[in-house]
Amino acid sequence: MAPNGNMNLAVQDVMTAMNFLQTVLPSFGGSPSKITIAGQSSGATMIRALLATPSASSLFQSAILQSDPMDYGFLSAATQQTLQTYFNGLLPCSTTDVSCLNNISIDDLLGFTDNLSNTALTLDQSVGLGEPLRVVRDGFLITTPLDDTAPFPAVSKPIMVSNVKNEAGLSIYSDNAFPDSVAPTLYDEVVEGTFGDPDTSFVLANPNYAIPPSAQNNANTDARPTLEKLGTDQIWRCPGWTFARNWIGGGGNAYVGLYVVGASYPGNDAVSFCTESGIVCHQDDIEIVFGTVPSPTSQQATLTAEMQARYKAFMNTGNPNVAGHANWQLATASDVHALTLGGSGEVAAGGCDPSFFGDVVQYDYQKFDI
Repeated sequence: MAPNGNMNLAVQDVMTAMNFLQTVLPSFGGSPSKITIAGQSSGATMIRALLATPSASSLFQSAILQSDPMDYGFLSAATQQTLQTYFNGLLPCSTTDVSCLNNISIDDLLGFTDNLSNTALTLDQSVGLGEPLRVVRDGFLITTPLDDTAPFPAVSKPIMVSNVKNEAGLSIYSDNAFPDSVAPTLYDEVVEGTFGDPDTSFVLANPNYAIPPSAQNNANTDARPTLEKLGTDQIWRCPGWTFARNWIGGGGNAYVGLYVVGASYPGNDAVSFCTESGIVCHQDDIEIVFGTVPSPTSQQATLTAEMQARYKAFMNTGNPNVAGHANWQLATASDVHALTLGGSGEVAAGGCDPSFFGDVVQYDYQKFDI
Protein backbone atom coordinates (compact mmCIF):
# COMPACT_ATOMS: atom_id res chain seq x y z
CA MET A 1 0.00 0.00 0.00
CA ALA A 2 1.84 3.09 -1.22
CA PRO A 3 0.96 6.10 0.99
CA ASN A 4 0.51 8.27 -2.11
CA GLY A 5 -2.26 5.97 -3.37
CA ASN A 6 -0.46 4.47 -6.36
CA MET A 7 -2.08 1.13 -7.24
CA ASN A 8 -1.02 -2.17 -8.81
CA LEU A 9 2.67 -1.63 -8.10
CA ALA A 10 3.31 -5.39 -8.16
CA VAL A 11 1.73 -5.68 -11.60
CA GLN A 12 4.01 -2.89 -12.80
CA ASP A 13 7.02 -4.66 -11.27
CA VAL A 14 6.22 -7.82 -13.24
CA MET A 15 5.81 -5.81 -16.43
CA THR A 16 9.23 -4.23 -15.81
CA ALA A 17 10.74 -7.70 -15.48
CA MET A 18 9.00 -8.84 -18.68
CA ASN A 19 10.29 -5.82 -20.56
CA PHE A 20 13.77 -6.74 -19.33
CA LEU A 21 13.27 -10.24 -20.75
CA GLN A 22 12.43 -8.74 -24.13
CA THR A 23 15.86 -7.12 -24.07
CA VAL A 24 18.05 -9.93 -22.73
CA LEU A 25 16.48 -13.14 -24.06
CA PRO A 26 18.09 -12.89 -27.51
CA SER A 27 21.50 -12.86 -25.80
CA PHE A 28 20.74 -16.36 -24.48
CA GLY A 29 19.23 -17.70 -27.68
CA GLY A 30 15.72 -17.17 -26.38
CA SER A 31 12.73 -15.85 -28.26
CA PRO A 32 10.95 -12.78 -26.82
CA SER A 33 7.90 -13.84 -28.82
CA LYS A 34 7.61 -17.13 -26.92
CA ILE A 35 7.24 -16.01 -23.32
CA THR A 36 4.70 -17.90 -21.22
CA ILE A 37 3.74 -16.51 -17.82
CA ALA A 38 2.46 -18.80 -15.08
CA GLY A 39 1.37 -18.53 -11.47
CA GLN A 40 -0.31 -20.45 -8.67
CA SER A 41 -2.96 -19.11 -6.25
CA SER A 42 -2.29 -15.38 -5.72
CA GLY A 43 0.37 -15.81 -8.41
CA ALA A 44 -2.39 -16.95 -10.76
CA THR A 45 -4.37 -13.85 -9.80
CA MET A 46 -1.33 -11.86 -10.96
CA ILE A 47 -1.38 -13.72 -14.27
CA ARG A 48 -5.08 -12.90 -14.69
CA ALA A 49 -4.27 -9.25 -13.95
CA LEU A 50 -1.68 -9.24 -16.72
CA LEU A 51 -4.25 -10.77 -19.08
CA ALA A 52 -6.48 -7.81 -18.18
CA THR A 53 -3.72 -5.27 -18.86
CA PRO A 54 -3.66 -4.16 -22.52
CA SER A 55 -0.22 -2.58 -22.17
CA ALA A 56 1.22 -5.98 -21.09
CA SER A 57 -0.28 -7.96 -23.97
CA SER A 58 2.75 -7.71 -26.27
CA LEU A 59 5.09 -9.00 -23.54
CA PHE A 60 3.93 -12.65 -23.53
CA GLN A 61 2.26 -15.16 -25.81
CA SER A 62 0.45 -17.54 -23.44
CA ALA A 63 -0.51 -18.00 -19.79
CA ILE A 64 -0.97 -20.71 -17.17
CA LEU A 65 -3.21 -20.17 -14.15
CA GLN A 66 -3.06 -22.74 -11.33
CA SER A 67 -5.61 -22.56 -8.50
CA ASP A 68 -6.66 -18.94 -8.98
CA PRO A 69 -9.35 -17.96 -6.40
CA MET A 70 -11.35 -16.18 -9.10
CA ASP A 71 -14.52 -15.96 -7.01
CA TYR A 72 -13.18 -12.78 -5.41
CA GLY A 73 -12.55 -10.84 -8.62
CA PHE A 74 -10.33 -7.76 -8.70
CA LEU A 75 -10.78 -4.99 -6.14
CA SER A 76 -12.70 -1.91 -7.24
CA ALA A 77 -10.97 1.46 -7.11
CA ALA A 78 -13.51 2.60 -4.50
CA THR A 79 -12.70 -0.34 -2.22
CA GLN A 80 -8.99 0.29 -2.67
CA GLN A 81 -9.52 3.88 -1.55
CA THR A 82 -11.30 2.68 1.60
CA LEU A 83 -8.37 0.39 2.39
CA GLN A 84 -5.90 3.16 1.54
CA THR A 85 -7.54 5.60 3.95
CA TYR A 86 -7.40 3.05 6.79
CA PHE A 87 -3.78 2.13 6.03
CA ASN A 88 -2.64 5.76 5.90
CA GLY A 89 -4.31 6.28 9.27
CA LEU A 90 -1.96 3.67 10.76
CA LEU A 91 1.17 5.50 9.63
CA PRO A 92 3.05 7.61 12.19
CA CYS A 93 3.39 10.51 9.76
CA SER A 94 1.60 12.31 6.97
CA THR A 95 1.65 10.91 3.45
CA THR A 96 3.70 13.88 2.26
CA ASP A 97 6.43 13.63 4.90
CA VAL A 98 8.91 11.65 2.81
CA SER A 99 11.68 11.72 5.42
CA CYS A 100 9.39 10.27 8.08
CA LEU A 101 7.99 7.65 5.72
CA ASN A 102 11.46 6.51 4.71
CA ASN A 103 12.36 5.96 8.36
CA ILE A 104 9.49 3.53 9.06
CA SER A 105 11.02 0.10 9.70
CA ILE A 106 10.16 -2.91 7.56
CA ASP A 107 8.77 -4.66 10.63
CA ASP A 108 6.42 -1.76 11.29
CA LEU A 109 5.32 -1.61 7.66
CA LEU A 110 4.54 -5.32 7.69
CA GLY A 111 2.68 -4.83 10.96
CA PHE A 112 0.55 -2.08 9.43
CA THR A 113 -0.15 -4.31 6.43
CA ASP A 114 -1.17 -7.24 8.67
CA ASN A 115 -3.45 -4.89 10.60
CA LEU A 116 -5.10 -3.78 7.35
CA SER A 117 -5.42 -7.34 6.05
CA ASN A 118 -7.07 -8.51 9.29
CA THR A 119 -9.42 -5.51 9.37
CA ALA A 120 -10.27 -5.24 5.67
CA LEU A 121 -13.44 -7.35 5.79
CA THR A 122 -14.97 -5.02 8.39
CA LEU A 123 -14.20 -2.03 6.17
CA ASP A 124 -15.65 -3.45 2.94
CA GLN A 125 -17.19 -6.92 2.56
CA SER A 126 -16.25 -7.11 -1.11
CA VAL A 127 -12.63 -7.84 -0.15
CA GLY A 128 -13.55 -11.38 0.92
CA LEU A 129 -11.59 -13.56 3.33
CA GLY A 130 -8.89 -15.09 1.17
CA GLU A 131 -7.12 -12.22 -0.59
CA PRO A 132 -8.29 -8.91 0.93
CA LEU A 133 -5.30 -7.04 -0.55
CA ARG A 134 -5.10 -7.73 -4.25
CA VAL A 135 -5.08 -6.38 -7.78
CA VAL A 136 -7.24 -3.31 -8.43
CA ARG A 137 -9.25 -2.64 -11.58
CA ASP A 138 -8.07 0.94 -11.78
CA GLY A 139 -9.38 1.70 -15.28
CA PHE A 140 -5.93 2.80 -16.44
CA LEU A 141 -3.56 -0.15 -16.23
CA ILE A 142 -6.17 -2.86 -15.69
CA THR A 143 -9.14 -1.99 -17.82
CA THR A 144 -11.40 -5.04 -17.62
CA PRO A 145 -12.57 -7.33 -14.79
CA LEU A 146 -12.31 -10.39 -17.10
CA ASP A 147 -15.55 -11.71 -15.62
CA ASP A 148 -19.32 -11.52 -16.03
CA THR A 149 -19.70 -8.02 -14.57
CA ALA A 150 -18.70 -6.35 -17.86
CA PRO A 151 -18.54 -7.28 -21.55
CA PHE A 152 -15.70 -9.74 -22.07
CA PRO A 153 -12.97 -8.32 -24.32
CA ALA A 154 -11.70 -9.92 -27.51
CA VAL A 155 -8.79 -12.26 -26.66
CA SER A 156 -6.44 -14.47 -28.63
CA LYS A 157 -3.83 -15.94 -26.30
CA PRO A 158 -3.94 -19.67 -25.38
CA ILE A 159 -4.31 -20.34 -21.65
CA MET A 160 -4.25 -23.30 -19.28
CA VAL A 161 -6.53 -23.21 -16.22
CA SER A 162 -6.11 -25.87 -13.54
CA ASN A 163 -7.27 -26.66 -10.04
CA VAL A 164 -6.56 -29.37 -7.50
CA LYS A 165 -9.16 -31.78 -6.20
CA ASN A 166 -9.34 -30.40 -2.65
CA GLU A 167 -8.54 -26.70 -2.91
CA ALA A 168 -10.47 -25.86 0.27
CA GLY A 169 -9.01 -28.67 2.38
CA LEU A 170 -6.41 -26.46 4.04
CA SER A 171 -8.92 -23.85 5.13
CA ILE A 172 -11.80 -26.15 6.10
CA TYR A 173 -9.81 -28.68 8.14
CA SER A 174 -7.31 -26.27 9.73
CA ASP A 175 -7.18 -25.59 13.46
CA ASN A 176 -8.50 -22.09 12.77
CA ALA A 177 -11.63 -23.42 11.09
CA PHE A 178 -13.06 -26.90 11.70
CA PRO A 179 -10.46 -29.27 13.20
CA ASP A 180 -13.28 -31.41 14.57
CA SER A 181 -16.36 -33.00 13.05
CA VAL A 182 -19.05 -30.67 11.68
CA ALA A 183 -22.65 -31.65 12.40
CA PRO A 184 -25.29 -31.12 9.67
CA THR A 185 -26.89 -28.31 11.66
CA LEU A 186 -23.57 -26.46 11.84
CA TYR A 187 -23.06 -27.07 8.13
CA ASP A 188 -26.37 -25.36 7.43
CA GLU A 189 -25.33 -22.42 9.62
CA VAL A 190 -21.99 -22.06 7.82
CA VAL A 191 -23.71 -22.10 4.42
CA GLU A 192 -26.19 -19.49 5.65
CA GLY A 193 -23.41 -17.29 6.97
CA THR A 194 -21.50 -17.60 3.70
CA PHE A 195 -24.25 -17.23 1.11
CA GLY A 196 -27.20 -15.56 2.85
CA ASP A 197 -30.66 -15.45 1.30
CA PRO A 198 -31.82 -16.64 -1.16
CA ASP A 199 -28.65 -18.49 -2.21
CA THR A 200 -28.52 -20.68 0.91
CA SER A 201 -31.71 -22.50 -0.06
CA PHE A 202 -30.35 -23.11 -3.57
CA VAL A 203 -27.05 -24.48 -2.26
CA LEU A 204 -28.70 -26.79 0.27
CA ALA A 205 -31.09 -28.08 -2.39
CA ASN A 206 -28.30 -28.88 -4.84
CA PRO A 207 -27.50 -32.62 -4.63
CA ASN A 208 -23.79 -31.84 -4.94
CA TYR A 209 -23.84 -29.93 -1.64
CA ALA A 210 -26.83 -31.32 0.25
CA ILE A 211 -26.47 -33.54 3.32
CA PRO A 212 -28.58 -36.66 2.58
CA PRO A 213 -31.73 -36.94 4.73
CA SER A 214 -30.48 -40.27 6.09
CA ALA A 215 -27.43 -38.49 7.52
CA GLN A 216 -29.13 -35.38 8.86
CA ASN A 217 -29.91 -36.85 12.28
CA ASN A 218 -26.98 -39.24 12.47
CA ALA A 219 -24.68 -38.30 15.35
CA ASN A 220 -21.70 -39.71 13.43
CA THR A 221 -22.22 -37.54 10.36
CA ASP A 222 -19.29 -35.26 9.56
CA ALA A 223 -20.25 -32.59 7.02
CA ARG A 224 -16.70 -31.36 6.47
CA PRO A 225 -16.21 -33.34 3.21
CA THR A 226 -19.29 -31.66 1.76
CA LEU A 227 -18.20 -28.27 3.11
CA GLU A 228 -14.75 -28.74 1.58
CA LYS A 229 -16.28 -29.67 -1.77
CA LEU A 230 -18.52 -26.60 -1.64
CA GLY A 231 -15.60 -24.30 -0.79
CA THR A 232 -13.46 -25.77 -3.57
CA ASP A 233 -16.20 -25.24 -6.12
CA GLN A 234 -17.28 -21.77 -4.94
CA ILE A 235 -13.86 -20.13 -4.63
CA TRP A 236 -11.72 -21.97 -7.17
CA ARG A 237 -13.07 -24.60 -9.55
CA CYS A 238 -16.38 -23.16 -10.76
CA PRO A 239 -15.23 -19.55 -11.31
CA GLY A 240 -12.19 -20.97 -13.11
CA TRP A 241 -14.44 -22.93 -15.43
CA THR A 242 -16.62 -19.86 -15.98
CA PHE A 243 -13.47 -17.88 -16.83
CA ALA A 244 -12.44 -20.53 -19.37
CA ARG A 245 -15.86 -20.44 -21.03
CA ASN A 246 -15.69 -16.65 -21.19
CA TRP A 247 -12.19 -16.84 -22.64
CA ILE A 248 -13.40 -19.13 -25.41
CA GLY A 249 -16.32 -16.77 -26.04
CA GLY A 250 -13.81 -13.93 -26.41
CA GLY A 251 -11.92 -15.77 -29.12
CA GLY A 252 -9.06 -17.46 -27.22
CA ASN A 253 -8.17 -21.10 -26.60
CA ALA A 254 -8.35 -22.65 -23.13
CA TYR A 255 -7.32 -26.01 -21.69
CA VAL A 256 -8.85 -26.89 -18.30
CA GLY A 257 -7.60 -29.56 -15.89
CA LEU A 258 -8.00 -30.93 -12.35
CA TYR A 259 -5.17 -32.57 -10.39
CA VAL A 260 -6.27 -35.76 -8.61
CA VAL A 261 -2.67 -36.67 -7.78
CA GLY A 262 -0.42 -34.26 -5.92
CA ALA A 263 2.46 -33.98 -3.50
CA SER A 264 1.93 -32.48 -0.06
CA TYR A 265 3.47 -29.02 -0.16
CA PRO A 266 5.77 -28.05 2.74
CA GLY A 267 3.56 -26.92 5.60
CA ASN A 268 0.43 -28.66 4.35
CA ASP A 269 1.16 -31.61 6.62
CA ALA A 270 0.11 -29.38 9.52
CA VAL A 271 -3.45 -30.20 8.41
CA SER A 272 -3.86 -33.97 8.70
CA PHE A 273 -6.62 -34.06 6.08
CA CYS A 274 -4.09 -32.95 3.47
CA THR A 275 -1.86 -35.97 4.19
CA GLU A 276 -4.61 -38.55 3.61
CA SER A 277 -4.42 -40.84 0.60
CA GLY A 278 -6.15 -39.43 -2.47
CA ILE A 279 -6.36 -35.87 -1.10
CA VAL A 280 -4.81 -33.05 -3.17
CA CYS A 281 -4.85 -29.78 -1.23
CA HIS A 282 -4.15 -26.24 -2.38
CA GLN A 283 -0.46 -25.98 -3.44
CA ASP A 284 -0.05 -29.74 -3.88
CA ASP A 285 0.38 -29.29 -7.65
CA ILE A 286 3.49 -27.11 -7.33
CA GLU A 287 6.14 -29.76 -6.72
CA ILE A 288 4.54 -31.98 -9.36
CA VAL A 289 5.00 -29.27 -11.99
CA PHE A 290 8.53 -28.38 -10.91
CA GLY A 291 9.65 -31.99 -10.41
CA THR A 292 10.82 -31.39 -6.86
CA VAL A 293 8.82 -34.09 -5.03
CA PRO A 294 11.12 -35.80 -2.49
CA SER A 295 11.13 -39.56 -3.13
CA PRO A 296 8.13 -39.48 -5.51
CA THR A 297 5.78 -42.40 -5.80
CA SER A 298 5.32 -43.98 -9.21
CA GLN A 299 2.06 -42.04 -9.61
CA GLN A 300 3.76 -38.75 -8.76
CA ALA A 301 6.74 -39.44 -11.03
CA THR A 302 4.44 -40.37 -13.91
CA LEU A 303 2.34 -37.23 -13.51
CA THR A 304 5.44 -35.02 -13.21
CA ALA A 305 6.81 -36.41 -16.47
CA GLU A 306 3.45 -35.89 -18.15
CA MET A 307 2.91 -32.32 -16.92
CA GLN A 308 6.45 -31.23 -17.76
CA ALA A 309 6.02 -32.61 -21.28
CA ARG A 310 2.65 -30.87 -21.59
CA TYR A 311 4.03 -27.57 -20.26
CA LYS A 312 6.96 -27.72 -22.69
CA ALA A 313 4.59 -28.30 -25.61
CA PHE A 314 2.26 -25.54 -24.47
CA MET A 315 5.11 -23.05 -24.07
CA ASN A 316 6.27 -23.79 -27.61
CA THR A 317 3.01 -24.17 -29.49
CA GLY A 318 0.11 -23.10 -27.25
CA ASN A 319 -1.12 -26.71 -27.22
CA PRO A 320 -0.36 -29.07 -24.28
CA ASN A 321 -1.02 -32.28 -26.21
CA VAL A 322 1.93 -34.67 -26.56
CA ALA A 323 2.34 -38.18 -27.89
CA GLY A 324 1.79 -40.95 -25.39
CA HIS A 325 -0.73 -39.06 -23.26
CA ALA A 326 -4.51 -38.63 -23.37
CA ASN A 327 -5.91 -36.04 -25.74
CA TRP A 328 -6.60 -32.79 -23.91
CA GLN A 329 -9.60 -31.24 -25.61
CA LEU A 330 -10.03 -27.52 -25.96
CA ALA A 331 -12.68 -25.99 -23.74
CA THR A 332 -15.81 -24.76 -25.47
CA ALA A 333 -18.37 -22.19 -24.45
CA SER A 334 -20.67 -25.01 -23.28
CA ASP A 335 -18.23 -27.69 -22.06
CA VAL A 336 -14.78 -27.00 -20.64
CA HIS A 337 -13.67 -30.64 -21.16
CA ALA A 338 -11.70 -30.58 -17.90
CA LEU A 339 -9.03 -33.27 -18.07
CA THR A 340 -8.30 -35.41 -15.01
CA LEU A 341 -4.59 -34.88 -14.28
CA GLY A 342 -3.22 -38.00 -12.67
CA GLY A 343 -6.30 -40.05 -13.54
CA SER A 344 -8.32 -40.75 -16.64
CA GLY A 345 -11.18 -39.14 -18.51
CA GLU A 346 -12.82 -35.80 -17.98
CA VAL A 347 -14.10 -34.27 -14.74
CA ALA A 348 -17.86 -34.14 -14.20
CA ALA A 349 -19.22 -30.61 -13.94
CA GLY A 350 -21.28 -31.16 -10.79
CA GLY A 351 -22.07 -27.78 -9.26
CA CYS A 352 -19.84 -26.13 -11.87
CA ASP A 353 -22.53 -26.59 -14.47
CA PRO A 354 -23.07 -23.08 -15.88
CA SER A 355 -26.71 -23.20 -14.83
CA PHE A 356 -25.76 -23.15 -11.13
CA PHE A 357 -22.66 -21.26 -9.95
CA GLY A 358 -22.48 -17.93 -11.71
CA ASP A 359 -26.19 -18.09 -12.49
CA VAL A 360 -28.52 -19.30 -9.72
CA VAL A 361 -25.81 -18.75 -7.11
CA GLN A 362 -23.59 -15.78 -7.88
CA TYR A 363 -19.88 -15.43 -7.36
CA ASP A 364 -18.64 -12.75 -4.98
CA TYR A 365 -17.55 -10.52 -7.82
CA GLN A 366 -21.13 -10.63 -9.13
CA LYS A 367 -22.72 -9.99 -5.75
CA PHE A 368 -20.55 -6.95 -5.11
CA ASP A 369 -20.48 -5.90 -8.78
CA ILE A 370 -16.71 -5.43 -8.77
